Amino acid sequence: MGATVSSGRSKKQPEPDINITPLVDVVLVLLIIFMVIAPELEHGERVELPSVQQPDEKSKSKLDPITVTMTARGTVFLEKEPLADLATLSGRLGELRKTEPDRRIVLKGDSSVAYVKMREAFAVCQKAGFAGVALSVSQKGGAKKGEEG
Repeated sequence: MGATVSSGRSKKQPEPDINITPLVDVVLVLLIIFMVIAPELEHGERVELPSVQQPDEKSKSKLDPITVTMTARGTVFLEKEPLADLATLSGRLGELRKTEPDRRIVLKGDSSVAYVKMREAFAVCQKAGFAGVALSVSQKGGAKKGEEG
């Protein structure tokens, strides 16, 4: 039965230690959630764009373009606003032309939309009188310069 006597000077103060593992876990979970949810935040219907192998890098516009979208179901959107038909689109583009004549139009169409429907939409956009109408496509990085695919 021995007893130890300790002096008051040798008491060691506890050192604070921060465990960052739970913090890293929470940050990674939030990152994954935002990566999954962010593509779904775009309003409107999903559009699968056709692809292009060698995009033209010089076709950048100074002003934000007006986006006209045609979905696989044939719905027409003007800047994420659904329109009844191409005649309504023509009227709305005419109004925009009066207020912002320097803007350009970007026509996005689902790859499953019939060519005739896309050509009609393209003609409506051209008749509106804007400086340019461009077709939006997705890029694929498979082909190199000089190769054909």
